[in-house]
Amino acid sequence: MNIEYANRIKQLPPYLFEEIDKAKQKALSEGRPIIDLGVGDPDGATPDFIVKKLHEASLDSATHKYALNKGLSILRERMAVWYKDRFNVELDPDTEILPLLGSKDGIAHVPLAFINPADVVLVPSPGYPPYVSGTIFAGGKVHYMPLKAENDFLPDLDNIDEKVAANAKLMHLNYPNNPTGGVCDISFYEKVADFAKKHNIIVCSDAAYTEISFDGYVPSSFLEVPSAKEVGIEFHSLSKTFNMTGWRIGMAVGNKDILQGLAKVKSNVDSGVFTPIQYAAIEALKHALELKPKFNGEYAKRRDTLVDGLNEVGWKIPKPVATFYVWAPVFGDYDSASLAKALLEKTDIVATPGNGFGEAGEGYVRMALTVGSDKLQEVVRRIKEKFF
Repeated sequence: MNIEYANRIKQLPPYLFEEIDKAKQKALSEGRPIIDLGVGDPDGATPDFIVKKLHEASLDSATHKYALNKGLSILRERMAVWYKDRFNVELDPDTEILPLLGSKDGIAHVPLAFINPADVVLVPSPGYPPYVSGTIFAGGKVHYMPLKAENDFLPDLDNIDEKVAANAKLMHLNYPNNPTGGVCDISFYEKVADFAKKHNIIVCSDAAYTEISFDGYVPSSFLEVPSAKEVGIEFHSLSKTFNMTGWRIGMAVGNKDILQGLAKVKSNVDSGVFTPIQYAAIEALKHALELKPKFNGEYAKRRDTLVDGLNEVGWKIPKPVATFYVWAPVFGDYDSASLAKALLEKTDIVATPGNGFGEAGEGYVRMALTVGSDKLQEVVRRIKEKFF
């Protein structure tokens, strides 16, 4: 039998993290002392009280049935409380909040609700791969918005061609930014909202890293702009905020009509978040303010260990004020891929080539602060020994 993939699958670029994992697994099978800075998966355990709540809820057989796609009302109410406390944004739990199987679920599926063939989706480059794959699955056309250091890793909205803007139906944004660590302020979000209203574009703000920040910087929400709910929604995830990447729980919030479209897609492709996980998420959100300083203190220590250490040995790297990623310019005659390859081959360090996040990521590698400071000190030692 001849098995042939659909054209939409053939259009997909290789999924970056699968390729990295293959190289890592090969090195591990050879017994090499790998230090993995590739994938942004926190190494810390989910807090005990969250795990305990999952266990307690799972003992009730009533929680073993299909979950509603809208999620528990008490979960949506707690999400609304968290948004109010954190961003001073009012949300209607019944119409303006949709629980997700992680933010990736919503990001990948939202184009299916709104994108037709020939519709354009504005995507940051470099950026999170599902912005592109979700567009391809929906049959849309990707238009890349380059994120450059000289523009503080913000898309230049004024430089988007009017014809492209006229055909655009959806825009993805992500601040604090993965992979660059770039940040934005409310004035940028105001400009985005005005641009979206002018061109009738849905804004999808990926806010997965708003709770990881340093040096007094406090990230904002797109929804803090008064007109933002007219044009867009925001995705948030408990994955990075609470060390819950494997649990698959997040939310989409904002414009009720956009959320209804996403909900229609989801009702046809999944059956909601496992109910005990919803109860655990409620417990997590109750304790968000007390957990944040602890987690961010640890990430700040790791950031300083790696960035200060590498700067001392001669690799000049800007220090990020948010996310747990270090966006490091290549040096010497290396490009993104060759430096990532050399790091693995010479030092047994896994880093992510920047061009894997999009063409505009060329010239960088990304390193995740998802190992302890002792290992990061070893990273600095190995790189100094082999490269500097």
